[in-house]
Amino acid sequence: MALYLHDTMRGRKVLFEPLVPGKVTMYLCGPTVYNYAHIGNARPAVVFDLLARLLRRSYALTFARNFTDVDDKINAAAAETGKPIGDITEQYIRAYVDDMGALGVQPPDIEPRATEHIAEMVTMISTLIDNGFAYEAEGHVLFDVASFDDYGKLSRRDLREMLAGARVEVAPYKRAPGDFVLWKPSTPELPGWDSPWGRGRPGWHIECSAMAEKHLGPTIDIHAGGQDLVFPHHENEVAQSACAHGGEPFAHYWLHNGFLGIDSTKMSKSLGNVLLVHDMVKTIPGEVIRLALLSAHYRQPLDWSDGTLESARRMLDRLYGAVRGIDIDTRLRREAEPHAALIAALEDDLNTPKALAEMFALARKLNKTRDDAERKSLAATLLAGGDLMGLLQDDAEAWFAHATEGELSTQAIDDLLKAREEARVNRDFARADAIRDQLSAAGITIEDGADGSRWRRSV
Repeated sequence: MALYLHDTMRGRKVLFEPLVPGKVTMYLCGPTVYNYAHIGNARPAVVFDLLARLLRRSYALTFARNFTDVDDKINAAAAETGKPIGDITEQYIRAYVDDMGALGVQPPDIEPRATEHIAEMVTMISTLIDNGFAYEAEGHVLFDVASFDDYGKLSRRDLREMLAGARVEVAPYKRAPGDFVLWKPSTPELPGWDSPWGRGRPGWHIECSAMAEKHLGPTIDIHAGGQDLVFPHHENEVAQSACAHGGEPFAHYWLHNGFLGIDSTKMSKSLGNVLLVHDMVKTIPGEVIRLALLSAHYRQPLDWSDGTLESARRMLDRLYGAVRGIDIDTRLRREAEPHAALIAALEDDLNTPKALAEMFALARKLNKTRDDAERKSLAATLLAGGDLMGLLQDDAEAWFAHATEGELSTQAIDDLLKAREEARVNRDFARADAIRDQLSAAGITIEDGADGSRWRRSV
């Protein structure tokens, strides 16, 4: 396997070589669980699920994807809704797992939660203080950015430029504006844990460093996440992990997927264009969403629109149509391998557009041949490629029955109306409007009245 990946630290595509022959460790920054995941959150989950599938063909992979379940956004959600923090995090952890599963995302090997690793964070922070890289001030512990000469190397910007362009907390207890929080005090109503610096809670950045070290070791092979995490989150992880481990690098390869926009516009709650996967999978097959997310190269921006989904659905119709009605022997299906050209495309920095093109080339060949044995062999190869890509996991006949039904079930409509009502109660009017638009697009008219909301199918 000659796998090439674009390493953000080096700024170019390089040959992947694991630290330990035959074994790979990979860490993906997971969600902060205060709300449902939107389609932008789903992109790294799907992209790096595909990378994990590819790696498992040749290596013993240990893949960790965390949950951030202590955060000021979670605290704010608890205060707004009146629900206990633990209830909120459990609700959205379950929803995230289910929603990503609907997109064909396989469970990682390890799903650490921040709240279960407080002791490891305290130990790492203490090490940073002892080694002169962090300091205590007014109940806070902060990382001294000036103490790490390579700060800014990942994001490839000068420290002064980064501080000028970043939102940094200006507080009197900081030695410098760019110093970031490792530990902060908690008031009685907020979650907190005992520590050498008083009752408090961790800063966001230290969480991933501590969890990765606990489960994968001080230096890992691959660290992945969205482009928005390069600075400050990953930059800070680089600094604190290296300083806690005697200068050893946190990760040998840093991978980042590009941004996702809605109709050429950045997603924004105020604009009402935030698309929640939890709502989308009620009316859109998960494979359609998955293929749409893989349709562009992972490092490139992805513009999401109704056309993106429609194109993905048509592509799947063509692929399912090619294998429809072909009776493949169980042994042939089990032993089939993806086409070599598809593997080569994925080994070239996950070139999914090329990989999909190879699948369609195979489908065209399958549609042309009249030799029964060749048809079965080609179909098995195409399905094996689908297994690797996380596509073609449905029965072809069932796929077309679902795709041509054309109407939402009563249960799906009721679920969406319930979600809309919850959004309205929580004053999340942007989400409520997005659900109304989703139902309208599916031919459902909502009638709001004093006794609640009713719906009818548009004529």
